[in-house]
Amino acid sequence: MKSLPACFTAYDVRGKIPDTFDEQIAQRIARAFVDYYQIRKVVVGRDMRLSSPLLAGTIVAGLLEQGVDVVDLGLCGTEEVYHAVFSRAEEGVAGGIMITASHNPAEYNGMKFVQRDARPVSVDSGLLEIARMATDPHRQEMVAAHRADKAGSYIQTTNKDAYLRHLLTSVDCRAMRPMKVVVNGGNGCAGPIIDLLAPHLPFTFIRLQHEPDGNFPNGVPNPLLPEKREVTAQAVREHRADLGIAWDGDFDRCFLYDENGRFIEGYYIVGLLAEMLLQHHPGSTILHDPRLVWNTREIVQHCGGNPVMTRTGHAFIKENMRLHNAVYGGEMSAHHYFRDFGYCDSGMLPWLLVCELMSTRATPLSALCDARMAAYPVSGEINSAVRDPDQVIAAIEKHYPNGVVDRTDGLSIEYPAFRFNVRRSNTEPLLRLNVETKGDEELLRQITADVLHIIRS
Repeated sequence: MKSLPACFTAYDVRGKIPDTFDEQIAQRIARAFVDYYQIRKVVVGRDMRLSSPLLAGTIVAGLLEQGVDVVDLGLCGTEEVYHAVFSRAEEGVAGGIMITASHNPAEYNGMKFVQRDARPVSVDSGLLEIARMATDPHRQEMVAAHRADKAGSYIQTTNKDAYLRHLLTSVDCRAMRPMKVVVNGGNGCAGPIIDLLAPHLPFTFIRLQHEPDGNFPNGVPNPLLPEKREVTAQAVREHRADLGIAWDGDFDRCFLYDENGRFIEGYYIVGLLAEMLLQHHPGSTILHDPRLVWNTREIVQHCGGNPVMTRTGHAFIKENMRLHNAVYGGEMSAHHYFRDFGYCDSGMLPWLLVCELMSTRATPLSALCDARMAAYPVSGEINSAVRDPDQVIAAIEKHYPNGVVDRTDGLSIEYPAFRFNVRRSNTEPLLRLNVETKGDEELLRQITADVLHIIRS
């Protein structure tokens, strides 16, 4: 990837406008994408960023000129593009492009891709070739000189009925009990979907940062950052709500708060959802990432399921979901993948399923999570900027000899009482650390401090 433009990551395109990403390169990438996969009908969606409408317009214009039919979803979440691709396959839809930079700052934008049936695109499944095609001067000359005999057709749709129906039929709405729910869209794309779901659910919603706004008046929509959590937590406490939910900009991740305003790490939600889905699909495979594993493995095995570890990242998890026919896959970073959602990640299904679980068990979220959090306390993901990540990782491995080493993604080292994972970010120049222990908070603090000392020295 080092020889290619900086906007290409392991599984999407992301860059700063206009330094490393602009509408010209976006159009070239889109045209290379449909050529590489021989797509004749594609879905295009965009997030709320100020640069997204221009990027979308330029991409659509290039695709139409190329003779490709376009279904334009307009402002939407990433999972709406996924859903449109796998649910409209019979109409000839064979790919999707979402214009978003997710939780990155406002001056960034990017593109996520799926091919036929919402299958992922990554460096292992075409993204390298697309990058080379998009940056090949000879190809650009040929593209500029050639126009399709007939322009592609263009359909703009704001009808979300099929997507909403899929969400609502994935849970038992009749089992839902009345609840007060704080929802924080972070001025991203989640707010309009909550408004459409609200008439079908017995919930009272307290809306925060609800309107999509590409100016980011409340900062970047990334609830994983500790400094972004308090506004939702405070609202839960003030309104005596049953639950708090916050999303990132394109709402492919959701984050939950219990009735006390306590932020629940995505790791524990993976265990909850795995247990719930295994009740409906006994003996199924559950995928999880290598950053935090003990709680998930224990729950899945106890419920008679098959836990399988896979590399972090949506493209890799989706590929392995299909390979293992997994009913569910979860990342501790709050990405949740569902077989019945085209093996794709959704930021709406997790909280709906948790609300169903809270309703059927008549149990608050705190009680569903307390024992698991005590059994396997975690550090939370800690990010550090370093000059030479490989050198730092080598120093950590040298410092912790005789542990069980795993390199599925970055470096994981496991001892009987603790384990940790340190890995390079796929999308940012950071080293990410996660530590867990078996019920020992003091050991958790010691190991976290020890590894961080190596990283930051």
